Amino acid sequence: MRIQHPPLQSFASRRSCLRAGGAALAAALVGLASSAVQAQAQAAGDWPQKQIRLVVPYAPGGSADTLGRLIAKHLGEAFKQPVVVENKGGAGGMIGSHLVAKAPPDGYTLVVSGIGSHVIAPVESPGTFDPMKDFTHIALLGGPPIAMVVNAEQPIADFKGFISYVSQQPKGLSWASPGQGTHGYLTGETFRNTMKLNMVHIAYKGAGPAVADLIANQVPAAFMTLSSANAHVNSGKLRLLAVTSPQRLPEFPNVPTFAELGYPNLTGTTWFAVSGPAGMPQAIVDKINAEVRRGLQTPAARKQMALESMVAGDYDAAGFTRFVASEIERWGPAARSLAVKSK
Repeated sequence: MRIQHPPLQSFASRRSCLRAGGAALAAALVGLASSAVQAQAQAAGDWPQKQIRLVVPYAPGGSADTLGRLIAKHLGEAFKQPVVVENKGGAGGMIGSHLVAKAPPDGYTLVVSGIGSHVIAPVESPGTFDPMKDFTHIALLGGPPIAMVVNAEQPIADFKGFISYVSQQPKGLSWASPGQGTHGYLTGETFRNTMKLNMVHIAYKGAGPAVADLIANQVPAAFMTLSSANAHVNSGKLRLLAVTSPQRLPEFPNVPTFAELGYPNLTGTTWFAVSGPAGMPQAIVDKINAEVRRGLQTPAARKQMALESMVAGDYDAAGFTRFVASEIERWGPAARSLAVKSK
């Protein structure tokens, strides 16, 4: 039996059809992608159409609250829609953050994220949320260094005096932080472990209530953001002993850094940012990012941040997302070690 092969022209014709079909499919896919991009851009152009909710996962009065209200005011004016700040404190920022992680990813529910709530606390309380997978990281706001402060009525004049005083307390010295899982807590616990001092941690639901008790001398010492304490340092109610900034601060030239005191591991900034639920449209993310960065460069914002000893950040959304991942890699091991020791 002879097998009848189709003529060569038939193969060529089929190849031409396949090529034509492939080109048509590619063109259709490009068209769909272009339509999707245009639709997303159109959605971002129309967004926002209603009130935006900005959750601050700490009590009022701290650095997160200050920055949240600062940027909320600017975004409200820029987007011509109210941006309402809601304080949902507790669990080192995880309660309010978890609430936002479960919200629809439409840009109308955002959170003031930060090193405490999205780097340190998730290590200490694993399983509540994944700081990378469960959030869209939008824009870095910036923040202040951590300050080691004592009530001015305490007989502690400086850093060396603090060490000496604590060593003489048979029951140890109580110290406050804005909450377990915050950068103040991590810094204070790292300091305590490094110095092997008898210090008893008291966790608060934010810097505001911690400062109130510190001023009232209900607790003698604290590790918290400098912006939460500097007004009371300037008024003479609190005494600033050391800061975690890389260099001495111009507004406090006589206050040493931990690095120059011999503790370079206690160097870093408590940063805060704007994040949202995972899966937010990129066009909306970029729109918020651009406006946050613009807002941080206004004269009013720069003046307020300088008064609060804060430094503004400046990343696009992709760069900021990489920054969060690098901070998790940097601080995660120390936070994990403290979590194990506290159990």
